Amino acid sequence: MLSGEEQLRRQFGTEEQAAKLTERLVSSQISVLFRMYIEGSEFFFLATANRAGECDCSFRGGGPGVVRVLDPRTLVFPDYPGNGLYQSLGNLVENPHLGLLFLDFEKGQRLRVNGTARLSTEPEDLQLFPGALSVVFVTVSEVYTNCSKRIPKLVKAN
Repeated sequence: MLSGEEQLRRQFGTEEQAAKLTERLVSSQISVLFRMYIEGSEFFFLATANRAGECDCSFRGGGPGVVRVLDPRTLVFPDYPGNGLYQSLGNLVENPHLGLLFLDFEKGQRLRVNGTARLSTEPEDLQLFPGALSVVFVTVSEVYTNCSKRIPKLVKAN
């Protein structure tokens, strides 16, 4: 049985294009260049889904270093006190699969990271991000850039 992606690629005739792009752009490891991009990002978007597949996407900010790359297959980010709803982290308890989207509006760049999460409240892990209630370790399965055509050019206010 074909996945949804495969069905649509076949329907719209993009199978060859998708295969070439996947081979060229998709990696299971964070390169040095991607590490610099991730660790320099001031924010990212976090996509999660609960066990029923109901989705949530949230903004996560904190300035450069809000996400740290520990090695080519692992990154970590904090969860600071917020509204107390725990929509994203609650989803991760039920379903560890997640997606992170990093955007740079000034340069017109984006980077996607997909993987699986492990939440921690261990004191030694919390030391990575003072003030965090928990941290999320991500084991990377895919990392890739993609088309920047429709990213609006925005300049950061002073």
